[in-house]
Amino acid sequence: MKKLIMMLCAILLLSTSSLKAQFVVTDPGNLFSGIINSANEIIQTSSTVSNVVKNFKEVEKVYSQGKEYYDKLKAVNNLVKDARKVQQTVLMVGDISEMYVTNFGKMINDKNFSPQEIAGIAFGYSQLLKESSGLLKDLKQIVGNTGLEMNDKERMDLIDKVYKEVREYYNLVRYYTNKNVSVSYLRSKKQNDGARVLKLYGTDKLRYW
Repeated sequence: MKKLIMMLCAILLLSTSSLKAQFVVTDPGNLFSGIINSANEIIQTSSTVSNVVKNFKEVEKVYSQGKEYYDKLKAVNNLVKDARKVQQTVLMVGDISEMYVTNFGKMINDKNFSPQEIAGIAFGYSQLLKESSGLLKDLKQIVGNTGLEMNDKERMDLIDKVYKEVREYYNLVRYYTNKNVSVSYLRSKKQNDGARVLKLYGTDKLRYW
């Protein structure tokens, strides 16, 4: 089982050999950390909408540098069950960052949110991203050299635990996103402008309302 996990680690590296963003090749967690740092910049300098937009462009830049890594990882097939769970965990972290970048970029341009509310939303995202990033670091330790002293069952149990916790944060980020979009939609409905929000975010964000 140890060989299977280490094999996956090798696959993750080989699948990104052609990337220009070399920091992602050596540690995909750096992509997430870069997004978190940029998100924190938004919180700290969000006194005006122009500052928020300016700093969010840096978030988009960091995300675009690492997106190809996740796209390549999705194409890796024929993995055994346990190795696939490691792959799926890393991909979920990528999905979390994609949810943030895609939806927060729309919220910045949503007139239903004030600059103060945008700062609050950014803070919420940054906390969820930070927790998810910590789990990715735990996964790296499990499948890396620091996890070699574990037996197979201990390693698989921890991988399963991290997978479940990352999925919980994935669901939390999705819920948090939908909740914020719903606030905008309800405000728009009062102004007979609900169609604009539906067009901006899509109807899938409002299925609970």
